Amino acid sequence: MKLLALRVCFISALIAANLTAAEATSPQDSASWSAKAAAGYLDGRITWWMNWPTAARDHGTFCVSCHTAVTYAVGRPALRASLSETEPSTGERQLLENVTRRVRMWSEVEPFYPDKLRGVPKTAESRGTESILNALILVRYGTPDAKLALDNMWAEQLKDGNAKGAWNWLQFHNAPWEGDSQFYGAALAAVAAGSAPETYRSSREAQQGIHLLHGYLAGHRDGQTLMDRVILLWASTKLPDLLSPAAQASLINEALEKQQADGGFSLTAFVGGWKRHDDTPLETRSDGYATGVVAYVLQEAGVPRTDPHMQKALAWLEHNQEKSDGRWLAYSLNKQRVLDSDVGRFMSDAATAYAVLALTDSK
Repeated sequence: MKLLALRVCFISALIAANLTAAEATSPQDSASWSAKAAAGYLDGRITWWMNWPTAARDHGTFCVSCHTAVTYAVGRPALRASLSETEPSTGERQLLENVTRRVRMWSEVEPFYPDKLRGVPKTAESRGTESILNALILVRYGTPDAKLALDNMWAEQLKDGNAKGAWNWLQFHNAPWEGDSQFYGAALAAVAAGSAPETYRSSREAQQGIHLLHGYLAGHRDGQTLMDRVILLWASTKLPDLLSPAAQASLINEALEKQQADGGFSLTAFVGGWKRHDDTPLETRSDGYATGVVAYVLQEAGVPRTDPHMQKALAWLEHNQEKSDGRWLAYSLNKQRVLDSDVGRFMSDAATAYAVLALTDSK
């Protein structure tokens, strides 16, 4: 506990050193946000996803999508206390049943995108990607099959080559979001591994995998987008040796430098020179995804809710929940989409999950 306190103090001191007088002003009184509306949106979206024919897979299962299913599993439990719920929602239980089935039938279920339909190396990419997402979800819920999911994940880890320590990751030319970032996937694997019980993390197999993972993340950190490095910061709160306190503080300050005048963050500012496929300009206004992720991860990394930057970010989230359906808006990096279409809501699915994590972090 003393070591953790020292790390938090060190980070806070470095952040404070970079605050200007203008940044230290307090935000306006924040408006309330609705946990019930957020839950309604998330529950509705996972129900739609589970029943969408395009998401269907073999053995009566469905694809575990990064944008909708995984973020639902990560964010929905955070609303339970606010809603006085005593058990997972129907959507959570159905998602867990789906993931558990695929984990138990790992050698039998088809990959999300098999080579025979999508070409080589989609089978390997699908297996690597899904193994991480399954582990992340089941560890989040602490289910008995979390160990099996982690074992599957380590079995898929690359043991040689330039990407040694990482996993094959689905490539659909949609970087830096909706896939394509092998580094992002490896950082999520670190979150899953670091969230597992200590008894599992100390096992020989886990230690070997974590060692390889450390090497990959350390050797490939430079040149990654800022958003991917923010996910690495999150991972470092689960596996503390991933980043030194100084490196954590540097990443925190780099992220905070992107804060906009309204207190929010724009994903566009975190993805370098990426351009949309349809050549339309990227959205530069603050969005729920970037603001939610940054506010949540920085709190996990030790930035207090009383920090002026954090106050502004949380106030932005409180003020910008959509009254009509409970979501937070976010925008595709790949092309301009109709935000009220099902596909156009994908980024808002992720945004809403991280927004509630940020807003309920202290609980």
